[in-house]
Amino acid sequence: MRPALFLPIAFAALLAAAPARAGRFMNGVDASYLPQVEAAGGTFRDDAGPDGETPGDALAILRAHGVTTIRIRVWHTPTDGAGSLTEAVALAGRAAAGGFDILLDLHYSDTWADPGHQAVPAAWAGLELPVLADSVRLYTRDVVRAFAARGATPRCVQLGNEITAGMLWDTGRVGGAFDTDVQWDRLARLLQAGIDGLDEAVAGRIRPQVMIHLDRGGDNAGARRFLDRLVSRNVPFDVIGLSYYPWWHGSPADLAANLGDLAARYGKDIIVVETAYPWTLAWRDNTHNIIGLPAQLLPAYPATPEGQRGFLAAMLDIVHAVPDGRGIGVFWWGAEWIAAPGFGSSWENLALFDGEGRALPALSAFGADPQKR
Repeated sequence: MRPALFLPIAFAALLAAAPARAGRFMNGVDASYLPQVEAAGGTFRDDAGPDGETPGDALAILRAHGVTTIRIRVWHTPTDGAGSLTEAVALAGRAAAGGFDILLDLHYSDTWADPGHQAVPAAWAGLELPVLADSVRLYTRDVVRAFAARGATPRCVQLGNEITAGMLWDTGRVGGAFDTDVQWDRLARLLQAGIDGLDEAVAGRIRPQVMIHLDRGGDNAGARRFLDRLVSRNVPFDVIGLSYYPWWHGSPADLAANLGDLAARYGKDIIVVETAYPWTLAWRDNTHNIIGLPAQLLPAYPATPEGQRGFLAAMLDIVHAVPDGRGIGVFWWGAEWIAAPGFGSSWENLALFDGEGRALPALSAFGADPQKR
């Protein structure tokens, strides 16, 4: 029995009436840190599995609990190789061999890209718009081809990560002093270049879905403001991806209302492509945890294993309830980012494995019957 979900009456009714979209819904996790955790000696186990305490393959454990899709980020030229194309392709091939679909998260940067950071890769520094756009096209093409060569053609491709303030700054920057028609036109051109590269990569075969990813989970006005500008410029995307962390992005009711409005307004599929919630406020290593205060919690969901499970079940319910079956996925960010010897984690209490690498109860929400979550 999970805590009650506080939603407007209209959305509460939708939870009971939402149609199933068998075969389409993505039960997902971002597992991009897995190669580094494993290299540092981190291990994973599933108490509910046949081998109990015996360490096992993290991807196999995720699959056994109903995860269907793995999200993998790619940085252009990271300084230490972590998040590189080589590492990402190896992980994608491994995931595809395990039966997972792939969601490719292109950051178009050498490091983290988000609303406050969208640095141009060093290799592209100083390029004028026409050359920069062509670089985006060729890079997107080559990355997708590399994934395909490993038998891991993505089901969906993000063109940038949380691009609420644009990407490839300052050329594709929008918002604030950069909120001009010229800047929005530049961003649209860069996104179109990525789509062109994706078309070239698949060469006449079915193109992966194109996602526009924003961090506006509970902010309907902010999401509409951004998407209206892309639509007016005829950027042909397929999926709206949203990050939703309640300590930053509003209440579950805000999220539900936003998803319903965006689905109706744009007629696009929608994915909560990043979310997470703590199973404890304690820590295991000496790396500062991002979330550690009671004030950061939702009243209905305590920082306990069952509270974390209740939160994920609520996210699944909300997205399944999006009108016309437009909600097609929920992804847990950092599911595997546990602390390992010599490899700290600021996300350890938000992962889906505990400090010993054991699968937490929240994982079972992915594969649960919607009526029994």
